[in-house]
Amino acid sequence: MSARQILDVFKTNWKGSLRLALACALLPVFGAVLLHAQSYQDLYNFDCPTGCAPYGALTRGIDGNLYGTTSNGGSNNLGTIFKVNPAGTGYQVLWNFDTTTGAPSEGLTLESADLNFYGTTSVGGTPSYGTLYRFDSSSNTLTILHEFSSTEGYPFGPPVEGTDKNLYGVATTGPDSGAAYSLKVATATFKLLPNPLPGYPLPTLFLASDGNFYGATQSGGENDLGTVFRMTTAGAIKIVHSFSGNPDGAAPNAPLAQAKNGKLYGTTEHGGAQNEGTIFDLTLPPSSTETPLFSFDTSGGAGYAPFSGLLFATDDNFYGTTFVGGASDLGTLFEFTSGGSYIPLFDFTGNGGTVSGAYPGNTPLMEDTNGLFYGLTPSGGSDGGVFYSLTPKSSLINITLCCNWWVILDQPVTILGDNLNEVINVNFGSVAAQFQAGSSTYLTAEVPSAAIDSPVTVTLATGEQVESQQVVHILPSITNLDPSSGPVGMQVAIVGGGFAGTKKVTFGGVKATDFTVVTPALIQATLPQGAKTGKVRVVTPNGSATSEVTFTVN
Repeated sequence: MSARQILDVFKTNWKGSLRLALACALLPVFGAVLLHAQSYQDLYNFDCPTGCAPYGALTRGIDGNLYGTTSNGGSNNLGTIFKVNPAGTGYQVLWNFDTTTGAPSEGLTLESADLNFYGTTSVGGTPSYGTLYRFDSSSNTLTILHEFSSTEGYPFGPPVEGTDKNLYGVATTGPDSGAAYSLKVATATFKLLPNPLPGYPLPTLFLASDGNFYGATQSGGENDLGTVFRMTTAGAIKIVHSFSGNPDGAAPNAPLAQAKNGKLYGTTEHGGAQNEGTIFDLTLPPSSTETPLFSFDTSGGAGYAPFSGLLFATDDNFYGTTFVGGASDLGTLFEFTSGGSYIPLFDFTGNGGTVSGAYPGNTPLMEDTNGLFYGLTPSGGSDGGVFYSLTPKSSLINITLCCNWWVILDQPVTILGDNLNEVINVNFGSVAAQFQAGSSTYLTAEVPSAAIDSPVTVTLATGEQVESQQVVHILPSITNLDPSSGPVGMQVAIVGGGFAGTKKVTFGGVKATDFTVVTPALIQATLPQGAKTGKVRVVTPNGSATSEVTFTVN
């Protein structure tokens, strides 16, 4: 079977997982090609009795292990949930999917409120359109939360966490259509969001620095060649770019990533100069300017058909895979620098060789807090797929937050990392936070009232400081009004947090024309003419907050 035929087989399996047929459809093995100074290591080879054809991104748990799903194998031959440690040892099957739950669709999401994993299945439930489930790794218990209907479609990939700590996902409702849904985690309440997606949604959503979700569709838009769209937590949808084929690309097919410059980066399956896919960037609205950065092609054994998207790493460069191409036509690993240079790294070699693995498909790379990158291939190794690591030129240890970067005053956040039982200080920017050690792999910290948008830093007993790559975004919160009643012209202290950059203050819906942000935790506002008894509202670049108490105008 040729690489192009394999690619065609892959594309016929969007609604389900790529099963054993693809896991075993390997081409002959050729010698590996080392093209740069990184190192590749085959850490674990999957086998079907314990799960094979792993698909979707790996997710780090609070215990430091990596969690994922296989699309095939296990005791019922319908896939598994597994965990493995970053060294590739301790592989353990935690759940075997069956005809009731269905087969998993691409990975898991760790949720911050209850620290459980959430995922979807592409078939299963009644009437077999798939399910949304919760998985408790402490007891290895899986609970079906929702069974999808024909109206709701086939769910694609795990849901992602929003700024409100609820989960949001997408599903396909037809060959050129899709829908979005939400899950209120506290009550396990499922809701189909009101607006249809602008085309066939292949990748999962991405929560960007403006607090909105961004996703892509393979079809739809002005040219029916795919779109990038923005979605709010209420389900309002706006197309921010319609693809045209050349030069910008066509059929975007992977989750987006965001760099420190604020731009979104992604890949397309088709389009570009050779119609073999592109790398592009996109500025956030209101400008929404898309720029093609690189066109894939097949010349000289180069990789093409990038399916997994891009990892923005701590070295400020991007890393990704191509589904096919390379010396063995089994896919490649590449780097795309922040300066715009495309650097081939490794060619996959199938069942053996120094880069064992094949056809990485929809298996995005992830960066662990040890600075190494980890990925999966559904084929290669011992025919059941490979769990591998990629060591970059500059391996930078880091910390990360579970499970998104939007936090609120005085609420605990979970910080993931290594050697965290040795931490003596936690800072949000320059502001110290109270914290409590959980283990060597996680701790919890309270968001301090004076915090502003900034990275998080932990200090170890050795004096070493470890910083997060991402910037924490502080959601506004009003905790007190002093006083809570008074006449027009009185100065009112609004106490809380997340007030940096406040754009608007209202009393009972009436705008205050005179207010000062004294600190990120304090606003002094003058009660305006026409003010009405009611709630006080503050609007910041990160969102809005409304007081629980009512301000009474005397």
